[in-house]
Amino acid sequence: MDTQEFEQVDINSFLDHTAEDQHSAADSNGAFTDRQNELINQLLDYTKEHDKEHYETFVNRIMDLNSIDFSVSKFPSLLERSELSGSTRTRTTLIESLIKHQDAGDRTLRLPSKAVLGKSLLIAKAHTLSNFAKYAGHLGKDYEKLSKAFDTETILSMFSLLAEDVYLNLISDTSQPMEFRREWALSLLLLWEHWNDETSENVAPILQSVWTARRKLAPAFGTMMGTSELLLISMQMDDQWISFIKHKMGDDGVSQAMEEFLFGISTEQIQTLRTILKTKGIPAIGRDEVSKFLGEHVKADAGLDYRDFYSMYTIRRDNARSRARLKLEGPRKTLEDYFIQFVTEENKEKQNNDTFAKS
Repeated sequence: MDTQEFEQVDINSFLDHTAEDQHSAADSNGAFTDRQNELINQLLDYTKEHDKEHYETFVNRIMDLNSIDFSVSKFPSLLERSELSGSTRTRTTLIESLIKHQDAGDRTLRLPSKAVLGKSLLIAKAHTLSNFAKYAGHLGKDYEKLSKAFDTETILSMFSLLAEDVYLNLISDTSQPMEFRREWALSLLLLWEHWNDETSENVAPILQSVWTARRKLAPAFGTMMGTSELLLISMQMDDQWISFIKHKMGDDGVSQAMEEFLFGISTEQIQTLRTILKTKGIPAIGRDEVSKFLGEHVKADAGLDYRDFYSMYTIRRDNARSRARLKLEGPRKTLEDYFIQFVTEENKEKQNNDTFAKS
């Protein structure tokens, strides 16, 4: 046989991609995790049998995301050695670059191309998973579990997006041990490489539960951060959250960041509201009255939508960064920053104790 080399050709160029042919292609897509694929296949099985129009739409969307994922995967790995523009990039040089470049402005142009492209893919995935959740939610009780599972995956995607911000914030904190900053930088590289972070997956259910619980409470905007509200929330949490409350709530920055998270308004607005209510002799008000007393529109009662959660987070994040830059009073980190920092500290202490026990 002739052993000459042939140019590699994508076999997909020979295929007629009708919707019927694409189901198997969607099954093996690379844009989603195995867990997400299992959920997607359940939805595709239903739509293929009962809703051809949506089946084709869903398959086409999945194929589009696969294509984007394939393009992102062609960029050099952030965890391996690569030659770029005459210089050598390694995991170590990337970590040191992240620690070194701490500009106060937007850092987008300093981020690796793969990180930026992957972030766009993650956002598109989150929107797609959310659409799948809504569709499954209209299919009746038999598909409630599937809808909730899609919701969970959507929220986890959002938390991966949030984790990027948190890691960047923590890396830039020069008051933290260099060991921690390098660890967070490595976690950020792993996040950019896979957009699936173990820390954010562990933390996400806790913060989501706090977010859900805060909506069920009727907070007293006057006393603010009442002990009863915090206890009600903490009772629903796991040991890690309770430990966080026990060890960190005495820190002014943490307690103020908690207030902002729970009540949906800034520390500055909280202080203004306290003064107004004290002056008027009003003991407490509800969420729907906050805007009236502050004299400005305030979205204190955000819903459970993942976009609301992220939007409220970015407001708190931007406020914290501004205080840090301008050296103003108030929390200079978000609750998410403080909590992930605490988790890192606990894990490191556990590792040290385990090492000491073995020696």
